[in-house]
Amino acid sequence: MLRTIVVLAFLAVMIPLDALIGFPVAFITRRIDFLYRLAMGTTRAAARLAGVRVETVGLDRLNLSRNYIFMANHVSNADPPLLIPALPRRTSVLVKRELFRIPILGYAMRMARLVPIDRANKEAAIASVRNAAGVIESGIDMTVFPEGTRSRDGRLLPFKKGPFYMAMETGVPIVPVTVLGTFEMLPKGRFGIRPGTATFIFHPPFDPASFRDRDALIAAVRNQIASALPPDRQ
Repeated sequence: MLRTIVVLAFLAVMIPLDALIGFPVAFITRRIDFLYRLAMGTTRAAARLAGVRVETVGLDRLNLSRNYIFMANHVSNADPPLLIPALPRRTSVLVKRELFRIPILGYAMRMARLVPIDRANKEAAIASVRNAAGVIESGIDMTVFPEGTRSRDGRLLPFKKGPFYMAMETGVPIVPVTVLGTFEMLPKGRFGIRPGTATFIFHPPFDPASFRDRDALIAAVRNQIASALPPDRQ
């Protein structure tokens, strides 16, 4: 609990400081890159304060001359802030629409071309997926948790179809990512984070054009993510 309080206090100081330094640079250069690097550095520092180590496996499988859609299982609130800084370059993500209403944070997310999504509204969710496709086509990677919510018991949930529509529409390869260790640190319903190691396994990319339809692509990605999970969580 004490570690969590320290991390929250650190973030309460650093987020406004990052904004104070990074926003003027972003306004002058009209680029988000410096602010993004500041945010990633702060996030990595917060993880260290929390006693969390991050290990990656398989990043050497990626050809960084092209873009990717990273799809990962989701078991903890710790997943996005640990996974995103571990990626090889800037990425966009689908974010709850409500978060865009927060001053400073919402503006920064728009500048970073994060995509708001309203899961309660089917038509709005479809529009968000189309917006995400536009972000990918502009040359920015996308990171998606296709279960759509955190798993309460760590077991893999059914996948939403929207992100796979996005992949097939853009033709951008999907990189399945298996997340290990974060469920033990911060499962759904717990406040305090426990120290530990988060491991991200990057599987070989899948070309959407190689699959006969969306359902076949969903099954392949799900099976690949599940292949590195413990048997009781597949």
